[in-house]
Amino acid sequence: MERPPLTKRLKRYLRYLLIAGMLRLLQFLPLGTARALGMTLGGWAYALAGGERRKALKSLARAFPDRTDAERDALARDAFRHLAAAALEVASSRALEAGLESLVSWPDEDRRVLEAALAKGKGIVFVSGHVGNWELLARRVARAGYPSQSIAKETSDPRLTALVEDFRAKGGVRSIWRGQEGAARAMLRALRSGEILGILIDQDTKVQSVFVPFFGELAATPRAAADLALRTGAAVVVGFCQRDGEGYRLTMEEVPHPDATEREAAVQALTAALSQRIEAAIRRAPEQWVWMHQRWKTRPPQDVPPALAGAPSAPAR
Repeated sequence: MERPPLTKRLKRYLRYLLIAGMLRLLQFLPLGTARALGMTLGGWAYALAGGERRKALKSLARAFPDRTDAERDALARDAFRHLAAAALEVASSRALEAGLESLVSWPDEDRRVLEAALAKGKGIVFVSGHVGNWELLARRVARAGYPSQSIAKETSDPRLTALVEDFRAKGGVRSIWRGQEGAARAMLRALRSGEILGILIDQDTKVQSVFVPFFGELAATPRAAADLALRTGAAVVVGFCQRDGEGYRLTMEEVPHPDATEREAAVQALTAALSQRIEAAIRRAPEQWVWMHQRWKTRPPQDVPPALAGAPSAPAR
């Protein structure tokens, strides 16, 4: 592989030093202070990061065409504030270590969903999105003693990837980096060992995908969750960790395998069902999603079946 130019290597190294230094400083913050600071910084980011703000407003216009410009502007600002607050809450690792259970509630009915799926003995493909605080979702499940791993994407800097891996590991979250050698075998091994395998499927990334409806418009959606579940017979659970007052609440739901006998049809149906659950979670609290992500960047081919293109959007629940 060709070595990056010196200026790019220097930029990556400075970025690594900045993030590593910030994590060392932020770990001492109380959770309330971290949350308040994050809300303030998020507001500044919305005002100053014009490119990201425009991306968020463009996405919101596609998802909520019936809302006014002022409503979408307020929603985008709240999304920036929430994202920054969630990041700083995770970074305040010492307070988080002591108060995770009180910060993130996990109702008995939702815990029973996970336990019933685990009892089937074939592992769980646990699907979520960049909704609420997905890092706390993984930590809360791991802290409760459930064997779990999360599929993650490497950063462009191996030092930063290692830093993220170490930071997550200290919270009990084990990572499988999808681009590393042996990643596919590690995923299958985890499921065959009866573990929980977490994966986020709400972004348009450079992975194998299928087009399914998302807010009434077809979006390229990673197919790995459906492929893994159908190949191994693992149970499929979708879950979220969404802000509730000054804390968070976990919700979980098992999604049945589709009746389709043809493999591609089953992958399409299951991916669509999972994406629908993610959309419903976003509609419950739209300020808790990453609207600056270009979700509809990849356009579908011209031969998409009319029935799929016209599939209904997920209802708010």
